[in-house]
Amino acid sequence: MLNINAIAALSDNYIWTMQQPGATHGNHVAIVDPGDAEPILNWLHAQGLRIGAILITHHHADHTGGMQTLLAQRQLLADDDIPVYGPAAESDRIPGITHTLGDGDEVEVGCLGTAFRVIEVPGHTLGHIAFHGAGILLAGDTLFRGGCGRVFEGTPEQMQHALARLRELPDETRVHAGHEYTRKNLAFARMVEPDNQDIAQVAAEVDALLAAGRPTLPGTIGEECLINPFLRWDSPDVIQAASKRAGRALTEPAAIFAELRAWKDAS
Repeated sequence: MLNINAIAALSDNYIWTMQQPGATHGNHVAIVDPGDAEPILNWLHAQGLRIGAILITHHHADHTGGMQTLLAQRQLLADDDIPVYGPAAESDRIPGITHTLGDGDEVEVGCLGTAFRVIEVPGHTLGHIAFHGAGILLAGDTLFRGGCGRVFEGTPEQMQHALARLRELPDETRVHAGHEYTRKNLAFARMVEPDNQDIAQVAAEVDALLAAGRPTLPGTIGEECLINPFLRWDSPDVIQAASKRAGRALTEPAAIFAELRAWKDAS
């Protein structure tokens, strides 16, 4: 099983590190969405580890801004040709990608001895990808615990379709997202479904984690299906809440999602 660590960065980002224990790969880590180099470098020095690969989900600077600084730290790289995996559709906006990826691609991350399947999830950005493998989902800014990313470049229809694909993953899949937004997300979820006891239970757990100074991530796909309004477009209570806000009956998943996203953006 991979050792996965969350490095807090910028105002609310998480930069994920992944490590495969053992003699073969033990001192190499893969870095996911390095938006800021300094906290990563501090962590690597403290742990005595080197970078074996970098994985990028989308082009936003808070997910890519530290990459060039990391690649310049030759003493911390596993070799001179460090692989950088990222979305083919955004490669012109992410200098340094060495392996461009699209939907359905399988990538073997050598420093982990682990394969990931690429899922295209346009919406937050048009070329956004997620990585699924080893029981985890590297979701970037598409799916958060209790919420989802804003629709900046795509359409609500694209985002809802992307989330529908992620909803089909195994329930036990652990979701590693790019930001610590969980408390705010759950506050909105309770506005949509005030009687949902699963949301109330997770909210209490999240409050305890934050009080202890711990990340609230990861969640799981199974949990998201119970608490996340953006994955619950077919729940009668969510449909009713979205329809009431819209002032008309909503039946199509994309329309329900769009109303929820507009509601969250305005809250």
